[in-house]
Amino acid sequence: MVPEFWHGRSVFVTGHTGFKGGWLSLWLQRLGARVVGYSLPPPTTPSLYTVASVGDGMESLEGDVRDAERLSAALRRARPEVVFHLAAQAIVRTGYEEPVDTYATNVMGTCHLLEAVRQCPGVRAVVVVTSDKCYADTGDRTAHGEGDPMGGHDPYSSSKGCAELLTAAYRRSFLSAAGGDQQTVEVATARAGNVIGGGDWGDHRLVPDVVRAIAAGEPVRVRSPRAVRPWQHVVNPLSGYLLLAEELCGRGSEVADGWNFGPGEQDCRQVSWLVDRVVRRWGDGASWQSEPHPGFHETSFLMLDCAKARARLNWRPPVELETAVDWLVDWYRSHASAGDVRALTLEQIAETQRRLSG
Repeated sequence: MVPEFWHGRSVFVTGHTGFKGGWLSLWLQRLGARVVGYSLPPPTTPSLYTVASVGDGMESLEGDVRDAERLSAALRRARPEVVFHLAAQAIVRTGYEEPVDTYATNVMGTCHLLEAVRQCPGVRAVVVVTSDKCYADTGDRTAHGEGDPMGGHDPYSSSKGCAELLTAAYRRSFLSAAGGDQQTVEVATARAGNVIGGGDWGDHRLVPDVVRAIAAGEPVRVRSPRAVRPWQHVVNPLSGYLLLAEELCGRGSEVADGWNFGPGEQDCRQVSWLVDRVVRRWGDGASWQSEPHPGFHETSFLMLDCAKARARLNWRPPVELETAVDWLVDWYRSHASAGDVRALTLEQIAETQRRLSG
């Protein structure tokens, strides 16, 4: 990652009011980029966007990626060189409850974004963020590589697989040098999941559920303690997204492809391990207990093979899981005591950059 690459560069971020989009927006601001965000209002109260004043250092446009005309107008107005597409319905359980909206946002929202890019001169690179759940669940407990088939048992997961296939089709048909349009735009997808960090208050997500239970003085209720997930601090995949965008601008079609950004095998842990670590770090009598599973299907084992990113992008996750847990607990405790969480977020980003440069 080359910090100087971003100074003064125009960047468009969809979903900037969300958890991951908020962290990315703050990182881009720290790098000196000119950031324009397009998103619905923050999805939770509280939200990282609000408590860390994410909007203070950027232009924020309110809009829905399902509104193709409004999204296209916003992109043309921003005239970015780099686009990060993070706007999404991101919860498995919500996918079961609202499948039509999930597909409308995750599939057609991605289509609207890529179609808008076709109509916007000057765009050089697009990173479409999907999920580790885009892969077909074979049940064989092996790490997913980028060449594995797309799939997904549930509406959320399959919507992410659809977004991957759609992006590949747009890249081949319209945006690459071999496509039909005169403008060449390099487009890649980034697959990561189970990110943790300060400022996530999403429903049906493990860390926010832990934080809410602790704040209420109740035991944390965990539905799948033996499930294995590729846990990582949010700065890890974000460092991959930023590096990927730089490489798209520098190496072009050589890296216009799908990429996994996940932790090493040692950080793929059971849910019970993560909850134990959080409650021990938190102290103050925090505890957890198992509860019956709600009955909908969830993959019991997820792991990503990131050898491709390591070999071809020279990417490594900068923050190990133990540190990630310490950082997120420190962040939420700071917020609970009315600390300056914007400053703390930027400090954690700065430390990540030091690790990347070291």
